[in-house]
Amino acid sequence: MTLRNDLGTFEGFSFRHQCAIFPNPSAQDVIDWDHDDQGEAEFWPSGDHAGIRAIFDRKSAVTVSDLQIVDELINDLGDTTDTYLKIRYATQALGKDLFTLTVGDIEDMNVFIFSGTSFTDIYRDAGYELFELYYPELYKLWEQTPCDGLTFDPRDFLESPSFTLDEVTLSDNHKWLIVHPD
Repeated sequence: MTLRNDLGTFEGFSFRHQCAIFPNPSAQDVIDWDHDDQGEAEFWPSGDHAGIRAIFDRKSAVTVSDLQIVDELINDLGDTTDTYLKIRYATQALGKDLFTLTVGDIEDMNVFIFSGTSFTDIYRDAGYELFELYYPELYKLWEQTPCDGLTFDPRDFLESPSFTLDEVTLSDNHKWLIVHPD
């Protein structure tokens, strides 16, 4: 099978030679790895592809099937950061099995994705936006109140039992917050 998307490179360990595999093979090289001819090996994302790193950051090793499924999902949903984050959220936060995950499952997820350079700013923006979306009358009342002591804490609002959150850092200056209303 030929991958249709660039899924980055992977670090590998050869059990036959008891050493790391150099240079880091591409995702296609991992797919094409012949365990009989080249020896048993294990692979994991090298970190050069932020989306793949986000999907597999809690998995000890990546299989050929994992890569094929992710490649199909990416091909069908589009090669965007949101797609990678939604796959991550579905498998890690919602506990969906990657092998049974469908495009429909991902499209039907009710998630909001916010990004920025600081989680403080992201929580503030997400909290106000979702407060206005889910409680428009209360938001309007809060916004129009002349009382200086009436405060709204976006972090407390988001960390309530009404939402499930997943913080993702894809690089030093790009942070993402995935919010799923429960």
